[in-house]
Amino acid sequence: MAERAALEELVRLQGERVRGLKQQKASAEQIEEEVAKLLKLKAQLGPDEGKQKFVLKTPKGTRDYSPRQMAIREKVFDVIISCFKRHGAEVIDTPVFELKETLTGKYGEDSKLIYDLKDQGGELLSLRYDLTVPFARYLAMNKLTNIKRYHIAKVYRRDNPAMTRGRYREFYQCDFDIAGQFDPMIPDAECLKIMCEILSSLQIGDFLVKVNDRRILDGMFAICGVPDSKFRTICSSVDKLDKVSWEEVKNEMVGEKGLTPEVADHIGDYVQQHGGVSLVEQLLQDPKLSQNKQALEGLEDLKLLFEYLTLFGIADKISFDLSLARGLDYYTGVIYEAVLLQTPVRPGEEPLGVGSVAAGGRYDGLALEEKVRTTETQVLVASAQKRLLEERLKLVSELWDAGIKAELLYKKNPKLLNQLQYCEEAGIPLVAIIGEQELKDGVIKLRSVASREEVDVRREDLVEEIKRRTSPALCIC
Repeated sequence: MAERAALEELVRLQGERVRGLKQQKASAEQIEEEVAKLLKLKAQLGPDEGKQKFVLKTPKGTRDYSPRQMAIREKVFDVIISCFKRHGAEVIDTPVFELKETLTGKYGEDSKLIYDLKDQGGELLSLRYDLTVPFARYLAMNKLTNIKRYHIAKVYRRDNPAMTRGRYREFYQCDFDIAGQFDPMIPDAECLKIMCEILSSLQIGDFLVKVNDRRILDGMFAICGVPDSKFRTICSSVDKLDKVSWEEVKNEMVGEKGLTPEVADHIGDYVQQHGGVSLVEQLLQDPKLSQNKQALEGLEDLKLLFEYLTLFGIADKISFDLSLARGLDYYTGVIYEAVLLQTPVRPGEEPLGVGSVAAGGRYDGLALEEKVRTTETQVLVASAQKRLLEERLKLVSELWDAGIKAELLYKKNPKLLNQLQYCEEAGIPLVAIIGEQELKDGVIKLRSVASREEVDVRREDLVEEIKRRTSPALCIC
């Protein structure tokens, strides 16, 4: 060690001598002579095996966030959380890692992107890939059948990162889920309404929400001749159509996944179609697709969904896109994905997509004494008679748009007693009741859940009355 230290000192001194000669603009011969001596000393020193160069950097696929970036993130989260609460959601949290067996088999071909942890104390663990499967585990463990929850937390994916395109190995997800048994498409429509509300509030540019249904995809694959065993892997190929051309997807189907070119072409005839409710109606008349039970159910539900989306005032933001596949295995019904759009460079050109910013879908069957109020819902929109779902949807949409935290039951014709009992159980203070007479008179019956007192309020005054009754009392101390 002493000899090495002495050599290192000689190298340092000789290096200083070389630098000094260069500064003094000594002759080239003299500098070369001294450089040769320096190199000889370095050769004697040899490599230092115990010393490694340490580079300060973040792990691949991750990044730091400055105070300014964090301030922006907090504002974005405030917008998102405010919307979730306006729709009556309560918040939960789950561990950042799960038992490996909990996550296994839920993500199709994406399962290879799960981060596995080393065995600790006899348990095989993995970092969570998303917040949905942990939520299903939470429901099963706590024997919950009905909950509307949100969860904002980091997830982890062992993906090939593309930082410039926003693809990271560690990132936040903002999840909103409605668990329970409800009439078709009412909760699905609300989820899409929430997506549109948030993207509009963030003012990040024009957007389009693509929708499809896994039952339509499966029915389409069946009539095109895809073997049952290949449904999920072909679904994964179709899901790439927003990134690569149809020819590339077809080559993958035929060359890598064993489909015949004829079957692939038949799939191509369908998956390259997109439109609105008119496309749904067109496919309902398709002689082959309409004969498939799964596809027919999916198409009928999509038609109903578009009716509700029209009532919510967001149908113009929705496109029925048969190429949307969403690779995750747990989806069973409606699926959707929001993409940002760029303004066309020249008049008449198609807008260019710049990537997916939000996505979701229906997944059935994945789940796995003092009263504490867990939501901030101000009012439940209820109906006193049957066949008033459309009016309830219109009113709750008006309230959401005005910033009121409101809910409705996901039943077409719920009994008034059941609606009132829900308010008592959930601690919702007010009920806005719509009836045939109220519609004729242009009023809404506002009921206090605690006192059971009811008053008629003109529809245009309802928002202010709800705010007045639910705002915190001023306390002067």
